[in-house]
Amino acid sequence: MTEVSQSQVDEVQKKSRKGLIMGVLGAAILGGTGFFVTYTGVFPSAGGDSEVAVDSHGASVDAGHGEPVEGDHGDVVSSVTFVALDTLIITLGKFASSQHLRFQAYLEVPAAAADEVEHLSPRILDVLNTYLRAVSESELEDPASMNRLRAQMLRRVQVVVGEENVRDLLITEFVLN
Repeated sequence: MTEVSQSQVDEVQKKSRKGLIMGVLGAAILGGTGFFVTYTGVFPSAGGDSEVAVDSHGASVDAGHGEPVEGDHGDVVSSVTFVALDTLIITLGKFASSQHLRFQAYLEVPAAAADEVEHLSPRILDVLNTYLRAVSESELEDPASMNRLRAQMLRRVQVVVGEENVRDLLITEFVLN
């Protein structure tokens, strides 16, 4: 009777190992296939990225429309101006481990909109000051949250001056002391 029960236990252990091995092998195959498909670009991305081609002058253009792509070298880059924002010093509160945040940034704007953006800089500073005061200290201290903070600030600036008037927000100083 002991021999029969021992053989049943061995059979069950072999089946459970076989299922585990098949599951791990299947996961590895599916993972590898997903990586390959994504890496090679077999399926177009959902983000709507378009292919970039080069025109006869050597400039990059959108393959579907023939329009210049941002970041080209030449006329597109020369039409960009950087508008410096005044330094903001924000008090974090009496219970915070850091007392102040020192913030400095530049706005990347089309050259034609530089005067308008400079004229609206007090409003921009007000929006940034208000937003940064509302952010928790733990989020300010987390290095991983910098991209999210930057995106939030850029969106708020674009609401103030118009989305077409500001291309990017470049943070040059972000110091907690």
